[in-house]
Order: sequence, then structure tokens, then C-alpha cells
Amino acid sequence: MKNTLILFMMLAFSVSLYAQQPKTQVINIKVSSQCEDCKETIERALAFERGITKSTVDLETNTVEVTYKTGKTDPDKIRKAIAAAGYDADEVKADSKAYTALKDCCKKPEDREFDHSGHNH
Repeated sequence: MKNTLILFMMLAFSVSLYAQQPKTQVINIKVSSQCEDCKETIERALAFERGITKSTVDLETNTVEVTYKTGKTDPDKIRKAIAAAGYDADEVKADSKAYTALKDCCKKPEDREFDHSGHNH
């Protein structure tokens, strides 16, 4: 009887812990975005990722705010998805092939073929 009571209490406690976990979370990730095209590319890439319900790139702060379902994805997977689209995401570096394929305006200033005056580097 005593063991059954302890088991019941442990089960009730674990269920209450599970119920308290949020179903969605919001994180902010630093990204290497440069322009409006970058914003569209990152947001479009994240729209197709499992578990992400919303993403918004802020070009002034070069961050993306991501709302995601905790049971479907996690921050590491989100960072990898951004990197796969060609952008740095916090400490995760952009995939080199995807980065090379970006428009010139989406690359970091030091990697652009043309400067703002249209001249080759």
C-alpha cells in the first residue's frame, strides 16, 4: 500500500511538471543578414522547418525572433536551418555552398564582388 501511494505521488508530480512546460518558446538568434532579400530568405527557410510557428528578422539588430513548438524542434536545429540557408546563426557558421549562392547584396561586405559604387573589389 505504501509503495502504491509513493508511486501515485511520483506519477502525479511528473504529470504536473509536464503540464507546466510551455508548448511554445521564443528565442532570438543573431544572424548575418544584410538586406531585405536576406530577411525574406531567412523567414522563408524557417517557414518550412518543422515546429516553427513564426519568424521575424530585424535588419536593424541582425536578429531573428523565432517562435517554435518545443516538442517539434529546438534552438540548435533552428540555427542549423538558418546556416543551411547561407547565414551565420549565433555561433553556427553559414553553409559555404549556400553562402556562395547568395546574391552579392546578401553577402558580408568584405565578401562582395562589387562595392556600393558598382566597382569590382
